[in-house]
Amino acid sequence: MSKYLFVYGTLQQASDNDMSRFLSKNSELVGKGHILGILYRISWFPGVVLSDSSSNKVFGTVFKLQNIDNVFSVLDDYEGFDEDNLKESLFTRVQTSVFLENGEPLISWVYLYNQNIENSQQIISGDFLKDATP
Repeated sequence: MSKYLFVYGTLQQASDNDMSRFLSKNSELVGKGHILGILYRISWFPGVVLSDSSSNKVFGTVFKLQNIDNVFSVLDDYEGFDEDNLKESLFTRVQTSVFLENGEPLISWVYLYNQNIENSQQIISGDFLKDATP
C-alpha cells in the first residue's frame, strides 16, 4: 500500500483550514506534482476524474503519510468516502500514478469525485488554487 497522498484542493497547505493543517501535521511534504485527470469545480471544493490523456493534467501536492490508518480514517470522513458504500460516497480513494516536478513517477493515493459531473464547471488550468474562485 502506498504511503503517499496526492491532494489538489482544500487539503493543500495554501488552503489553510483544519483539515489541511491536520494533513500537514501527520505527513511529510514531498513536493508538487500532477496526475492525469480532469478537474471540476463541484461547489466550494474541486473534484477530479482520471484521464488517459497526457494533455489533461491536475496539479497539486504530494505528501508522505505517517500513521496511515489514522490519517485515512479522518480524511475519508472529510471526503465523504465510505468503502462499504461506494455508490453513495462523494469521493473514492484510489491509487494512481503521480508525476513529481522533476518527472519522477510514484504511486499515490488520491480522492476522486464519485458523483455526476454533468453540471460541474471544468477548471481548464488543472490548478484549483490558481484559477478557482470561491
